[in-house]
Amino acid sequence: MAVITSGSFAKALWPGVNAWYGKAYNEYAVEWDKLFDKHSSTRAFEEDVGTSGLGLLSVKAEAAPITYDSERQAYINRYTHVTYASGFVISREIMEDDQYDVVGSRKAQGLAFSVRQTKENIAALVYNRAFNSSYTGGDGKELLATDHPLFAGGTWANELSTAADLSEAALEQAHIDIAGFTNDRGLLISVRPTKLIVPRQLMFEAKRILAPTGRPGTDTNDVNAMKAMGLAPEVVVNHYLTDADAWFLRTDAPHGMKYFSRRADSFDMDNDFDTENAKFKATFRCSFGWTDPRGLFGSPGA
Repeated sequence: MAVITSGSFAKALWPGVNAWYGKAYNEYAVEWDKLFDKHSSTRAFEEDVGTSGLGLLSVKAEAAPITYDSERQAYINRYTHVTYASGFVISREIMEDDQYDVVGSRKAQGLAFSVRQTKENIAALVYNRAFNSSYTGGDGKELLATDHPLFAGGTWANELSTAADLSEAALEQAHIDIAGFTNDRGLLISVRPTKLIVPRQLMFEAKRILAPTGRPGTDTNDVNAMKAMGLAPEVVVNHYLTDADAWFLRTDAPHGMKYFSRRADSFDMDNDFDTENAKFKATFRCSFGWTDPRGLFGSPGA
């Protein structure tokens, strides 16, 4: 077990240090909560179970019996909560002799920073793996795919048929595709984009496309159709996305991107009787994932 001792911070025992650097950085405001809807949990895991729904009515001939339909349990999505933990151990001697409080409260602040960064990274990982077929949901497909199976047969897509970089044309096509979403029985449903989620490399391009009232990149009087129709989504920049070309549209489909908190962030401290070392730890338990892939649309870029 690693222990922070006097030798770890020898300079902290003597006067003359002007500043300790490497920890006093600003950090971004919380970003993961724009990627997921928040829920709480009291169980080891949570399951969301889909239903197939009912189909269209059929023609009933005179005096003929009604044709009855049925619905069934569909795809199952399980959220298994994972515990994340870290900490550090400090000897009593360095706690007593530290002239600058480098290893006491500052270390505790650093641990809190690590907790926040961990949650941001595991949340963004769901999006970073969205096109990876090694990470699948209840329907057996990756989060963003061109061939999600419909329970009643056939497929549907929440990814552009031809991968494209972020542009006015690509966003318009995404809106068109989303407007064609159906339920598992192939019946048309109303789903609209609410947030455009981009990495830092695309934040200026996203602003250029969606901010002006006129059509971007032209010298005509054409209107910005998405903005004029009230379809322009909120732009969300996420600094933890790793693909500089990938972009995503969150939609208002219920039960889409979900976060479950099983145990809130917890910080504890205790002393070891024999060594007199001080132990500090932080833990939390949660899960990130998706239930209905209709909650997200995207493209990995061209």
